[in-house]
Amino acid sequence: MINNSPLKKHKLFSILLFFLFLASLSVSAQEKFTLSGTISEISSNETLIGVNVIFPEIGKGVVTNVYGFYSITLPKGTYKLQVSYLGFKDIVQEIELNENKKLNFQLDEASEMLDEVVIKEKAERLNIKTPQMSLNKLSSATIKQIPVVLGEADVVKSILLLPGVTSAGEGASGFNVRGGAADQNLILLDEAMIFNSSHLFGFFSVFNPDAIKDIKLYKGGIPARYGGRVSSVLDIYQKEGNSKKFKMNGGLGAVSSRLLLEGPIVKDKGAFLVGGRASYAHLFLPLVDDGNDNVAYFYDLNTKLNYKINDNNNLYLSGYFGRDVFRIDDSFENIYGNTVLNLRWNHLFSDQLFSNLSLIYSDYFYGLELDFVGFEWDSGIRNFNLKYDFKHYLSDNFQLNYGINNIYFKFNPGEIKPNREDSGIIREKLIDKYANEFGAYIDAEHKISDKLTLQYGLRLSNFIRLGQDELNIYEDNNPLSFNQDIQIYESNDPIGTENFSRSDRLKTFTNLEPRIAMAYAFDNNNSIKASYNRMAQYLHLLSNTSSPTPLDVWTPSGRFIKPQLLNQYALGYFKNIDDGTYSIETEVFYKDIKNRIDYIDGADLIANDAIEQDILNGEARAYGLELLLRKNEGKFKGWFAYTLSKSEQRTPGRTPEEPGINNRKWYNTPFDKTHDISFNGTYELNEKWRFGANFIFQTGQPTNYPTGQFEYQGLLVPVFDSPRNSERLPAFHRVDISATLTPRKNKNRKWQGEWVFSIYNLYNRRNAASINFARNEDTFVNEAIRTSIFGIVPAVTYNFKF
Repeated sequence: MINNSPLKKHKLFSILLFFLFLASLSVSAQEKFTLSGTISEISSNETLIGVNVIFPEIGKGVVTNVYGFYSITLPKGTYKLQVSYLGFKDIVQEIELNENKKLNFQLDEASEMLDEVVIKEKAERLNIKTPQMSLNKLSSATIKQIPVVLGEADVVKSILLLPGVTSAGEGASGFNVRGGAADQNLILLDEAMIFNSSHLFGFFSVFNPDAIKDIKLYKGGIPARYGGRVSSVLDIYQKEGNSKKFKMNGGLGAVSSRLLLEGPIVKDKGAFLVGGRASYAHLFLPLVDDGNDNVAYFYDLNTKLNYKINDNNNLYLSGYFGRDVFRIDDSFENIYGNTVLNLRWNHLFSDQLFSNLSLIYSDYFYGLELDFVGFEWDSGIRNFNLKYDFKHYLSDNFQLNYGINNIYFKFNPGEIKPNREDSGIIREKLIDKYANEFGAYIDAEHKISDKLTLQYGLRLSNFIRLGQDELNIYEDNNPLSFNQDIQIYESNDPIGTENFSRSDRLKTFTNLEPRIAMAYAFDNNNSIKASYNRMAQYLHLLSNTSSPTPLDVWTPSGRFIKPQLLNQYALGYFKNIDDGTYSIETEVFYKDIKNRIDYIDGADLIANDAIEQDILNGEARAYGLELLLRKNEGKFKGWFAYTLSKSEQRTPGRTPEEPGINNRKWYNTPFDKTHDISFNGTYELNEKWRFGANFIFQTGQPTNYPTGQFEYQGLLVPVFDSPRNSERLPAFHRVDISATLTPRKNKNRKWQGEWVFSIYNLYNRRNAASINFARNEDTFVNEAIRTSIFGIVPAVTYNFKF
């Protein structure tokens, strides 16, 4: 429930927001008119995101939104207008603004090369004057040029080269941002939530780079329209499809192939896009060497339909379906994946008010079958989301974003059932959980002067844990107790259960989440920026491994689990050099998180219907310095990134007598990486050859090693009694290279192709995924055994376009 303290804390901020809004509405005596429209690519009608619409003589301008729409209001007069977008020819024309006007522009490529090569930094260059900070953008073309394992272009592997972004290592799913856990990242594909972003347990991501249009990673300064996670937002939009003519592109790789088809439904009004990928990893993965029937593969499908009803209305229907299959003989099978569907309606109420209404369905499924035991297991999470967002261009200096969204969740913690008649397994269903999350927000972009720009907003979030069939009751409402005699936590048995109808409210949480960011530009090439975020996260991933696995289960906040609450502060200096040829971004950040759950020693999370008996609420903090140096133009392009950071967690006891976790002391989180260095570069030798390289160095992942051993019935048993995560794996580092060959004869043909040759882990570094201890069969002494995923991996991929 709302308490007085957060309301008092944010009252001043709310009053300030209200008066700044009123001030922005003051009417100038000078007559003003609005210029608006949509900007797209001439060859396909694909709308373009982030196009600059500039009036250079008066220093005013605006950029297109995620649907290619722009709007700007100026005093009556005659102006020189410039429309510019990197990789495309500029449009410069004089306009007379004596009434509200709608002007749509179509941009032509500045080169006859493949647009995968041309549109490289369309959204990646640094904008000095905007208050948005802690934001990284990558184009699909940049991702395709980055060397990755097995030659497959990969979205998640590419963002790991950015400052503040790490992973738990090779073959680990998810990613960590600024010392946060993988479940604290909000991952959106065409506005739909993705709960598992990995294929083949982390070797690849679920995002097909051929179908991707725009990628943004918010690490801080997160706008008020986003909520529900406390670490980052990865916002990905798919392409819309070509409404001019039919086109096809794809690729044949070492482990997977892909094909994307797009074309008009009604020329210049409607288009379709269908993209598919399938892997054949079981042909090379050495699961066993006895020739048995083992498979490990994934497949996914991206679809999108769009139709322009008229100048004020557009409809979009987009979807994604993906599955992973991992099977050993006929005894073990694991199937998991995502399904999302989004129906959107863009409506222009006026030349200043743009809206988007979305109906979204998202489902994550996990299935497991153990035939030799005789059972099947499945679990998952399903949600239905209604979003209505508005962008209001009130003046050239003031814009408002506001909207609402409501998400209904159904959690299936798991169901086990026999899969054959002679199975000894008894069917058991863990209790389904239900919740509803509502959010309303208002966010302002306010240009105070030519030097100072603000972005400020407020989000109201409300989370209701709805009734379920059965809920445990504990004495003194305490599911966990501490045994003083043996100094361990023990589960308390329930004293009874309660039954509820679906409309009952088990627990309600309400939070105000203010956001503010500012940019002060000393000139066109130098600025400082600062931001503050408060965010709430109501969903938790139950996992006591360093990297999420498909078997991990999501659970909602409720009577025994509180929502995570974040406060993040960031300060940065940004500089363009040589008219944007080079750029420098430096940021320092600090964030603290309340109610981060932790697990008691010996916690069992698998098929646990009373998870409250194994967890404690704690806190986390992370702080650090990020540096990003870019070269944006020329034959050689790339960036160098360095992050110095610390990520810690503490779980004190509930009373002074309890030691909590790690004796109430701060300890390293599993994703703490003190030093993180990365380099990415591409060199275009000529029209025929392009070369790329990566270098990555990370401090080793925190872990625990045994401090001793004892003998029990002839067995040597290791003893772990050091502070939690007090040791580390060896440092992680590797070099990847690639060479891309584009035959010159492609230039004048409809069929265009290229060969990509790559080597992952050039010097065959055996990076430790884990270090285990086992008895040597010859010496009978326990010894350390390093497990590594990849050595050197060469690969060849053929990409084509028609």
